Amino acid sequence: MVRLLASEVQQLLHNKYVVVLGDSVHRAVYKDLVLLLQKDCLLSYKQLRMKGELTFEKDQLMKGGELDTLHNRTDYREVREFCSDHHLVRFYFLTRVYSEYMESVLEELQSGTHAPDVIIMNSCLWDVSRYGRNSLSSYRQNLESLFGRMDQVLPKSCLLVWNTAMPLGDKIKAAFLPQKCKGQARISVATLKKRVRQANLYSHAEATKRCFDVLDLNFHFRQAKKHLQGDGVHWNEHAHRKLTYMLLAHMADAWGVELPHRDPWEIDPVDWESAGPGPVEEWQPQANRGPQAFAPPPPGPFPRPRPLFPPPGMPVRPPPLLACPLPPPQVTPPLPPYPQDSYFSSDHIFQTDEFYIHSEDPSPPHPGYAFEGDFSFHPQPPMPNYRPPCYQRPAPGAHRGFQRRLAQGPYMPWRGRPRRPQRHGPGYVDSRPQ
Repeated sequence: MVRLLASEVQQLLHNKYVVVLGDSVHRAVYKDLVLLLQKDCLLSYKQLRMKGELTFEKDQLMKGGELDTLHNRTDYREVREFCSDHHLVRFYFLTRVYSEYMESVLEELQSGTHAPDVIIMNSCLWDVSRYGRNSLSSYRQNLESLFGRMDQVLPKSCLLVWNTAMPLGDKIKAAFLPQKCKGQARISVATLKKRVRQANLYSHAEATKRCFDVLDLNFHFRQAKKHLQGDGVHWNEHAHRKLTYMLLAHMADAWGVELPHRDPWEIDPVDWESAGPGPVEEWQPQANRGPQAFAPPPPGPFPRPRPLFPPPGMPVRPPPLLACPLPPPQVTPPLPPYPQDSYFSSDHIFQTDEFYIHSEDPSPPHPGYAFEGDFSFHPQPPMPNYRPPCYQRPAPGAHRGFQRRLAQGPYMPWRGRPRRPQRHGPGYVDSRPQ
């Protein structure tokens, strides 16, 4: 994971139109991206819990939310937009992966003045819990319809990143799950987890079939449940910043942009050790491990890499390494005195090809010359092993890979964009007459 600053994110998303589609979890994805585009700080607990507010960090509520009515029904709508001089980010709240409303969203994106450069999307929890017993089978059919329409509507240059549903907690108290759903009892946690796993498999298969990108958030956050909120569905600000870094790294890789290379032990303003209540489920304090606890690993020449989410109680990370100290120079022994003509002779021995090996058996060495296996005429003196010094080089800017001559206006028109070669169909080679 590469930690990016707000200035670097502004360069990476310069003149980009990003669309986020999904439920309340992806609304927090939208908020964290909007916040990181402006300042280097994390979301607050209040900002994560708020929904449908009129404004958030200079964005604007376009439809739904407080402009209409706040509720938890399947017809809830919320459209937000953040627009600056060179950035445009929009969010659409979804309660179903494909529906009449989703079709209207696609028509709105297609008829707009500017084409979306990136679409970040997920819809799962509402689909598998609020639409009856056959919700999983209908979800699979809706996935096929969605990706088929996406392939028709979106331009080839648009990067669609489908996110799998994130892990759930052992106790779910989310407000979007009512006590009764269409005459049925409330779905159990075990059943909901099973449906989410199956839904992730279906969405991954359908997305890869259409050559869309998939970011498996369920895999990356499977051991980070200490960052879950108390309702067992939503995540805290540290997890969402981690998620934003992963999305930005995925975009940079798709666009061929080189991100800054920083020291993994560099002090990070995001304090992962103290983030989130409760320990990791698979980690136990050292006092509770018993006599057969694992011994600490032997010290190595290189520091151990930092884990994804370090458990609480670990020692504080060392300060950043500014430069590697050079080893003390070794004294080189003086070369033995040899006459000059012993190495640079011009007699007939050097004019012939007697030193070339014509068979598997090596030829006997000539008198007066030490013929070694490395084809040197005398053993080389020991050379001092000087390691190259480490310098703290400035990180490269995130603008690498972008065109220096930008188009007129902050965004490119809908039909004037290049086609992405990764999603072209297989080419057919015409037969030529011989």
